[in-house]
Amino acid sequence: MPNDARVPQVSQYGSVDPAPPSPFTRVAELTERLCDETLPMFQRMRAVFSLRNERSDEACLALCQGFVSTSALLRHEIAYVLGQMQNPVALPTLIERLEDDHEHVMVRHEAAEAMGAIGDRTVLPILKRFSQDPLPEVAESCIVALDLLAWVDGAEFEETQW
Repeated sequence: MPNDARVPQVSQYGSVDPAPPSPFTRVAELTERLCDETLPMFQRMRAVFSLRNERSDEACLALCQGFVSTSALLRHEIAYVLGQMQNPVALPTLIERLEDDHEHVMVRHEAAEAMGAIGDRTVLPILKRFSQDPLPEVAESCIVALDLLAWVDGAEFEETQW
């Protein structure tokens, strides 16, 4: 069977993304496309996955700029790929998203899980605090992130009292 470029491919992160990477390659161009509210969502998503695949601090910080978007879907996807990248430079922005109780619940939930995936224990107090959030999507995601951090440390998880 020939390799058709239009057939969804598994990314280097093991996911099938909702859009292929953009043909643009410069971080500045991709950032501009990501933040351009006049572009179709599909094109903006392509910029998200190109920036993620770039894997640099610069690309990670460019993705963080995308949280200004009016689209909760796009902000959620940005938080998801920041978790895939596992780059600690995203932590201040992810913490802001989690702490913002005006942020969409699904963005907050994904920010919490991304913080756990990054694996930096400095976020433990924040995750512990928000594990008591009144929104179960947020609270449970913080518990998952805390369990992931405990598991990475080799500690027993699922029985830890936060």
